[in-house]
Amino acid sequence: MTAPDGRLAALRDRAREWGAGFAAAALDLDRDPDRIADHLDLPGVRFMSTFGVPAEFGRPPLRIGPHRFEGTTALERAVVLEELARGDIGMTLAAPGPSMSGVLVEQLGDRAQREWFYGRVLAEPTWTCFALTEPDRGSDASALDTALRPAGDGTLELTGAKRYVGNASRARVAAVFARTRPGPLGVTAVLVDTGDPGYRAEPLDSLGVRGARICAVTLDRVRVDPERVLGRHLSPTRRGIWASVQVFNRLRPSVAALALGVAGAAHDLLLEHRAAARGTARERIERIGRRIGATRALVHRAAAAVDATGDGYLASAAKARACRLAEEVTLEAGELLAPAARATHPLLDKLVRDARGVEFMEGTRNIQHLNLFQGLLSGRADG
Repeated sequence: MTAPDGRLAALRDRAREWGAGFAAAALDLDRDPDRIADHLDLPGVRFMSTFGVPAEFGRPPLRIGPHRFEGTTALERAVVLEELARGDIGMTLAAPGPSMSGVLVEQLGDRAQREWFYGRVLAEPTWTCFALTEPDRGSDASALDTALRPAGDGTLELTGAKRYVGNASRARVAAVFARTRPGPLGVTAVLVDTGDPGYRAEPLDSLGVRGARICAVTLDRVRVDPERVLGRHLSPTRRGIWASVQVFNRLRPSVAALALGVAGAAHDLLLEHRAAARGTARERIERIGRRIGATRALVHRAAAAVDATGDGYLASAAKARACRLAEEVTLEAGELLAPAARATHPLLDKLVRDARGVEFMEGTRNIQHLNLFQGLLSGRADG
């Protein structure tokens, strides 16, 4: 699967065109994440705003020649996200749309919930966020502190705190994981209207993936209608820990693809100087290209496995390898480009920062590592 078939190649080529528009605005967004408002008309951003909404809910599928794409498979998402992130991962993550929450709603939502969620996304550019990680618990769903309890008037009450939530301060809808009772069957997810009292999101300082506007979220007795409890039509065994595992299985090829895009962007910078490279340097540039190709084959294989069976073994391996590759390639690019060349490529510094942040996307249990990382970044930014 190193070379995509004609259908996926057409999708890749279209996404690569969109990614070029992202690259042109990358540094602007990195300096000021609020500038995403100035880029909502970019074709790639418009596509991302509804990417993943099934056609049955009113979104016309993307048509390229004879091919039709709904964007609901892990493989299609991997192909698109790699090329967009190759343009700029910050713009890719800053774009409005269903994003990670859409995968959760697709997995757990009943018909009415899906109509409500997708209807809002289609009506206008709408940011969403996926709130699982907690300040002291990481993304270990079995150890959640955030609580969902009856409020006494037929509604539910959501109390707790989340951290490292992308787009939380922009979001109109938040998918929040919480606990209803002890044990693995006590975990559930709810859809929250962020305009309701008690929801507060505060942006955190970050050095990488700044466009995503990473936030801390406080939930102070937020009222939730029981109809917004995802998986309410399913048994507890299929809406708790099992559901979070299935969602992460489907998301990990996407995260791996984003990391591949960052590595690919760094490799593109190296290719601009390949003609002047000699000996070992030229060999290293060519070796990087081969490593990216091999990792892409693994990512696509993992995505195909998730689509076919839901198996996440390869997806976890693909994410780990791609994230490591992004870090190693961006750092190696810094070594290979002479200081004078680095000065003419301000994107390289950004790529190094972005690569370090991809590892923590869609959750981490190593919350101490993440807190330390944020502190180090803040210190470096201040210095």
